[in-house]
Amino acid sequence: MEDKMRVFESLVAGLENIGVTAAFGGAGETCTGMMLALKHSTQIRGIITRHEQAASFMACGYAMYTNHLGVCWATAGPGAFNLFSGLGMAMSDSYPILAITGYANRHWMGRGSLNETSSLNNTPDSQKMFAACTKGSWIIDHPDQTCDILELAVNTAFAGRPGPVHIAVPGEFNLPGHDVTNHRRIQRSVESLSPDPARVDEIAVMLANAFAKGKSVVALVGFGAIRSGANSAVKEFIERFQIPLLTTLDGKGIVSENHPLSVGVFCDSGHASAWKAFMNADVVVAIGNAFNQHATFNYWEGLFDGRTLVHINISESEIDKVHKADYALVADAQLAVRAMTEALDAKTGARTPAVVDGRDYESRVITPLPGAIHPARLAQIVGRLLPERGIVLADAGAHLTWLGYYLELESGQHFRKAGEFGPMAGYTNGAIGLQVAHPDRTIVVGCGDGCYSLSGFELMTAVEHELPVIWIIFNDGEFKLIKIYQMTEFFESGLVDFRNPDFAAYARACGANGYSVSDEDEFEVAFKDALASGKPCVIDAKITRWAIPHFSTSPRGTIAGIVERIEERMRGA
Repeated sequence: MEDKMRVFESLVAGLENIGVTAAFGGAGETCTGMMLALKHSTQIRGIITRHEQAASFMACGYAMYTNHLGVCWATAGPGAFNLFSGLGMAMSDSYPILAITGYANRHWMGRGSLNETSSLNNTPDSQKMFAACTKGSWIIDHPDQTCDILELAVNTAFAGRPGPVHIAVPGEFNLPGHDVTNHRRIQRSVESLSPDPARVDEIAVMLANAFAKGKSVVALVGFGAIRSGANSAVKEFIERFQIPLLTTLDGKGIVSENHPLSVGVFCDSGHASAWKAFMNADVVVAIGNAFNQHATFNYWEGLFDGRTLVHINISESEIDKVHKADYALVADAQLAVRAMTEALDAKTGARTPAVVDGRDYESRVITPLPGAIHPARLAQIVGRLLPERGIVLADAGAHLTWLGYYLELESGQHFRKAGEFGPMAGYTNGAIGLQVAHPDRTIVVGCGDGCYSLSGFELMTAVEHELPVIWIIFNDGEFKLIKIYQMTEFFESGLVDFRNPDFAAYARACGANGYSVSDEDEFEVAFKDALASGKPCVIDAKITRWAIPHFSTSPRGTIAGIVERIEERMRGA
């Protein structure tokens, strides 16, 4: 047993045990002990943000492509509540996050003391609020509970489908006389979820029969496969059995997008080549995806009619959530795909090379529009110049559709869009945590001017900590997606236009590199310079308002989607 220590010191020591190297938070009285414990840590880098919401987003970025816990902290009351958006994103996007917050002194409960959230006498109930947006929330009632609660919280965050957890520390535990007398090492005991061999064999028999009968089989791969590190397993699977590969937006890069079997992105803003391959498929092997709204064309009715669905997911709650699986396999994606490849290999001979239609996004004409940058061209340049293992994040907005469609990734590169919770600025800020976790990788953020305006002061956090994130602002002075939705549903738009500052001048004032570009050549020069600079950079890219993203509400195609919408409205009338 180690020497006595205070609660926050014990928490930080426990986080060191499990390999945490950074924590993000905001200053406050009831989390003073956390700040001082981090100051004295030789392993965990404490990063103070300009706003606690950004801290929770940075924790998500830190956990995104690692097997480490993302950690954020805040003081009691409003500081703690500012973490909710990041915890919501962690819940929807499967990030293991620990939020540590202060809690007002309990011997004053019910008196309306500063930052009180006890639910007594017209104060908010923070414990219920945190319980509602995490996998588990605990308050430390006695210092000697600290290690037990931390160990439970950590293992809960990683169990099954990862997600956020929360620990509250009462304010009196900052004071002398509240020592942890039983501090011990924290153990992570979560094991990878292996597939059921009998279920694997059943799926292998079905696929072998499908091959023998000449049926069309496709793989549809999502972020769960990337998170499990299933890149090589998926590549081996599709190559051995000559299965065309479709991905969700977050599955981009699981295999190089110029691979002969890569068909494109399957979603409402995806590629027609992927839509066609899906609609012609007899069997769909879905690996690590959850069939969320935009990945299923707004839950398009009949999406799997006439098709056999094999659904592989680490979370049992994702199975049958949207579409009934004919064959379900609850397991870690990498382990499941490797087991399925081995079982199917024994039942299948040599396969004829698959014939995959050319990807439409390579041949589509991008109409030049004078006076500003076409966002499709911008996305293509980013893809062409992105270094090996580079990561591109797309915040909520029209820019993510351009990047998802035209950004072509090599194996080892990654793309992540705002998830189903969909907070604006989630990845504008999350990129900082991602860069802390991966100092050797290039981190690029594609964000709208609206997203950046919500959170741009965190640029100072990147400057202060010398984190060379590159922000590319798709600047058109409007909320593009909202405008498109308004015009589609109401045939008019309103309150979507706004004025922007000189983002490049602002960046330079903060000590970062700032570039203002209005044509493709200027953008390419600026992006190359940003990549070589080793500094935080902001590229203010003036894009045209006239470009409309490729989009359909139907997997049968854009025209079919329009017809279906008209028919739906006529039925509603």
